[in-house]
Order: sequence, then C-alpha cells, then structure tokens
Amino acid sequence: VKVKSQQAQSASLKSQVIVTNIMYKTKTTLLILLAALLIVSTTGCTKGGDSAAISAYKKEKIVWWRVWDNEDRFSDLLKAYKQLHPNVTVEYRKLRYDEYEKELIDALAEDRGPDVFSIHNTWMERYKSKLLPMPAQTKVPIKYLQGSVKKEEVVNFVTTPGMTPLQLKKKFLDVVPKDVIMPDTSGKAPVDKIWGLPMSIDTLVMYYNKDLLNNAGIIEPPKNWSDFQEQVKNITKINKDTGEILVAGAAIGTAKNVERNFDILSLLMMQNLAPMLDDNGNPTFDKIPKGLTGVEQAPAVGALEFYMQFASPLFEGYCWNKDMPNSIEAFIAGKAAFAFGYSYHRDQIIAKSPKLNFSMAAVPQVGEGQKVNYASYWVETVSKKTKVKDYAWDFIQFITDEKNVVKYLEKAEKTTALRSSAIINAELANENLGVAADQLLTAKSWYHGQSPATAEKAFADMIEAVIAGELDTKKAIKQAVEQVAFSINEKL
Repeated sequence: VKVKSQQAQSASLKSQVIVTNIMYKTKTTLLILLAALLIVSTTGCTKGGDSAAISAYKKEKIVWWRVWDNEDRFSDLLKAYKQLHPNVTVEYRKLRYDEYEKELIDALAEDRGPDVFSIHNTWMERYKSKLLPMPAQTKVPIKYLQGSVKKEEVVNFVTTPGMTPLQLKKKFLDVVPKDVIMPDTSGKAPVDKIWGLPMSIDTLVMYYNKDLLNNAGIIEPPKNWSDFQEQVKNITKINKDTGEILVAGAAIGTAKNVERNFDILSLLMMQNLAPMLDDNGNPTFDKIPKGLTGVEQAPAVGALEFYMQFASPLFEGYCWNKDMPNSIEAFIAGKAAFAFGYSYHRDQIIAKSPKLNFSMAAVPQVGEGQKVNYASYWVETVSKKTKVKDYAWDFIQFITDEKNVVKYLEKAEKTTALRSSAIINAELANENLGVAADQLLTAKSWYHGQSPATAEKAFADMIEAVIAGELDTKKAIKQAVEQVAFSINEKL
C-alpha cells in the first residue's frame, strides 16, 4: 500500500510538471506571436499573403518628368493609382521646354534623373540607350482585404503582362508603332520591343481669324491648297507705297519666323507623295517615288516651291517675309489670317489674346483621295537606371490604359493616341478637339535622325538658301537630304 501511494504521488508530480511545461511553452508561443504581430503592425505589413510579397511591400517613389502639363491635369490619375498602390508616391515635375533636354540629360548622367520621363516621338532613337523597354510582365506587391466573414489584410504579388508589338499595333493609332517599336540588341539576336507609350497625339491644325475671313467675305476656311491660295490673296493687305505687309493672308513661307516650319513643309511633301525615307531608313525625299508615272521632278520640289511662294514678291499670293514677326505672335496680334500650330498654341493664343475671334480648321489637303496629316506627340518612357522598374512600367501601363487615360484627356483637352471609337467619337463632338480628332487616323510622322534639331536646321537652311537666291530648289533639297542623312547616321 505504501509503495502504491508513493507511485501515485510520483505520477501526480510528473503530471503537474508536464502541465506546467505545456503552459510555459504555450505562453512563450503566445508571447512570440504577440511580438510578431506587434512588429507586423509597426512595420506596415499584414497577417496574410505571400511572405516574399510582404517583404517587398514598402514605401516607394516614382519620379516623373514632363513638359507642357501642370500637375493638376493628372490629379485624378494619380489619385486612382494611389488607391491601388498606397505605398507608392508619384513625384511629378514639370519643366520648361527650352530647358528640358539639357536638364534631363544632365540628371540621367549624374544618376539623379527621373524614373519615368516624356520624350518627343522624334527623340526615341536618340534616347534609346537610356531607356528600359517594356518587360514581358511586371510584378508588384499589392495589399488588399480578404475573407467573407472576417476581413483580413493580405499582401500578394500581382503580375501584369506587358504588351507585344502586335497588341500595340491593334490598340494604338498607326503612327505610334513606327516610333515606339525598336529592336533590342542586348541579346544574341535583335528582338522588337516597345520602348514607351503615349497618352495623347497632337496633329497640326490651321488656326484662322474669323473677323479677317468675314471682312473678306469668306464663309468658311479652305479645304484644299488651291482654295487656300485664293483666300490668302483676298485677305492680304500690302501698302502700295512702302511694300509693307499690313495684314498677312497666312503666316507661311519662311523658316526662322514660322513656328514648326519643318512640320508644315514635311506635311506638304508627304501630301505630294514625296518618299521621305527608303526601306533602310535613308532619306530619299529628293527622289521620285517608285510607281509614280508621268512625273519629271521629285514631288518635294513642288512642295518646297509651293511653301516658299507666299514669301516671294514675284508670286501673286505674296503675304509674308523674313521681316514679319513670329507666325503665332502675328496671329495673336490679328496681323495674320491663317497660322499653323498644335493644341499648345491654342493655350498661348487664349492666354495672350482672350478676346481674339479665332477658330481651328483641318489642314488643307492636295486631294480627298490622299489625305495626310502630321502627328506630333510625347511618349512616356522608363529610365534604364530606375530602381523601381516594375512600378515604373506598371504606372505607364496604368496611365495609358483606355479606362484611365480619359481622365487626363478630358482635363487637358487633348486627343487620344488609342484606336478607340468611344474616345475618338467623344472628341469629334468636342468643339476644341473635333478638328484634331478628325485627323488622327491619317496622321503620320517620319524619323529624321539621332539629332532631330540637325534635320530641322537642314530644312530651315534649305528654305532660306532658296529665298536668298544662294541655291536653286533642286540643289537645296539635295543638300538637305545629305544633312538629314548625317543626322540619321550620327552617333551620340
């Protein structure tokens, strides 16, 4: 009996020790869990999800540089992106156009540049070595609530597929793929990739002074260049004694005082069927295009002569010269009936002359069967040196997506870069956008080299040399071809 009693006491003691150990271990485990939860709550992480995603989920910043647009035009877009990614801040900076390129190049060279930045469509090849092409997919951590009864914050990776060149060609207007799809030569064999996406596309339009047209008895602006010539003659007023141009029918014909003279003359050449480039990307606008019969001179010759006639007293339509003010300034002052420009010129005109009675019309065409318009636009790109490459490309895909980009287009009053019937039809009905929107499907551009400024100077020199009598038209065009070829082959 004594032995059994001692055994029972020993068993009871062991049970107490086991229970005590279990309680101790449970308490320790609870303390560890409590400490872990405390760490989670103080570091902004959550209870559930992928451990790698939880680790990757932290505060990030995307630095974005652009020109022209104030930040308030992107407020809705930035707010919507912030709701999806509360941990990401987008720092927007607007720079002046005349300082933009220098500031951008310096910043990129010194590793203090932006993650995302805009470049003009004609700069794509120039900046290619500084860009990161669109990846096959982006992978970013995202926090969200999960659970039907008890909601719980979790963090997991969200993978978004990139766009293929074929998908881009279907989604965007025809002019875009030619500019943003370029070969990636970093691998064993070149592979076509997408190097940026635009939010909008601008097209060259014709501004006209309603009062000057009304005074000349002109009911509506011209639809073709022949009518344009006639209307310019009827509007232009010249002092017979001094030869001073009092009212210019159009601000066109010279180089230095005509804004975007390169675009205007390029458009005339393309409308006249000049082959701007061959299949290898070499300039050939001094040539007669293959298959064009019954033509004895290159179409560019006629285009250049037509452009310059308005600055020559020998022509009946003389209305402009090198002593006139800047074309847009002349239009703002009511001294020119027609001027050519883009949507940003509208803002300048309204800001400087809010009472000017003006409107916009489509650029005249050579014929209805061969409509050509001129595109100019900015492309959102990702810096090769960015430390947030997935977020950067995720952001660009977000702001250029159809359901999101309309927030910007409506605020900024810009025309779309997307082949979207819903957006284009809405813009066609807009008084300020209708003209440019109607030109989107026929808008074109052309690549003019590593240094677009070199090509633009070549065109300006071509115009001025002929006006000054230094070169005839054919020789001037030949010289311009050589200069543009140098720009295309130039290595920065």
